[in-house]
Amino acid sequence: MPPGPTGGREREILTAIVETFIASGEPVGSRTLARASREGLSAATIRNVMADLADAGFLEQPHASAGRVPTAEAYRYYVEQLSGEAHLSHENQSIIQDTLTGVTDVEEFMERTSHVLSLISHSVGVTVATSGPRNALEHVYFSRLSDQKVLAVVVTRSGVVRDRVLRLDIPQADLDLAARYINDNFRGWTMGDTRAELARRLEQERSEYDRLMKSIEQLCQQGALAATDDTQAVFVEGAANLVTGQEDRSRLQEMLRTLEEKEKVVKLLSAYLDTRQEAVRVVIGLDEALPSMQNFVLIGAPARVGGEVMGSLAVIGPTRLDYQHTMSAVSYIARLFDKLLNEAE
Repeated sequence: MPPGPTGGREREILTAIVETFIASGEPVGSRTLARASREGLSAATIRNVMADLADAGFLEQPHASAGRVPTAEAYRYYVEQLSGEAHLSHENQSIIQDTLTGVTDVEEFMERTSHVLSLISHSVGVTVATSGPRNALEHVYFSRLSDQKVLAVVVTRSGVVRDRVLRLDIPQADLDLAARYINDNFRGWTMGDTRAELARRLEQERSEYDRLMKSIEQLCQQGALAATDDTQAVFVEGAANLVTGQEDRSRLQEMLRTLEEKEKVVKLLSAYLDTRQEAVRVVIGLDEALPSMQNFVLIGAPARVGGEVMGSLAVIGPTRLDYQHTMSAVSYIARLFDKLLNEAE
């Protein structure tokens, strides 16, 4: 990134150009800025400053007769100058609160967050809920419903309760033994680790615990411990918001295809969001992680409960984005995530 504007006038004019272009989407001319200038600067003075900013790599001219538009460097400089957190409007706070209050499940929170972020930012809301200790096993419960049906209930450390009806014919006494064995041996384990260790023990301990292990094997084969999934849950909403913009169609289509592939979304957020970061991060130009995302912006933050990272939340949109507004929304939701899920414990 080139050095930023050194003079107060340059900084003011560059900021005005970025904010005017974000609002209008039209190249910004010197006369437009002169009319809005609080210092009463002339169009000629502004043209000279704009020429210097263009030479420094902060502005470009789409075609000969047009005004100027900000470059990626201009947006990066602009974001660096945004000090403190903007005040999120009461209307948007209410929308977020109404959408998220009362949610106690991490995945449901993330799903709703992707929706509300897309709604507020008019871009794409992206969230990833990762597996972790809070999604590990707390306890299981098996109940015989009828001759051929068993209810399997799995409760995780985060308080998520998932149930599944299995087609099995196992006596209740054997179900109780199986549940006790799993709870005594695997509390705090992730589902994947639990299944892998059970598979290993089924081979080694079958003769010693033949009846018990046979019951556990049947329960696992029917998906009793698949009630929660160790893979990362990815939620993407608002792609239609980009279709209405003026982005290059072929580039937009490639970007939308990228967002349809969940592993690429995870890669994108993992590449740019450090779980150690405390503040919202803004990344302009995402092509280092994915070439199809060259002219897009990511504004995101890790989602924590206490000190434990439970996932990531972000907005992805074009460079012409209301940065301050979106940064405030992401920050507000990240804090709300911590507050609401801590209260739910």
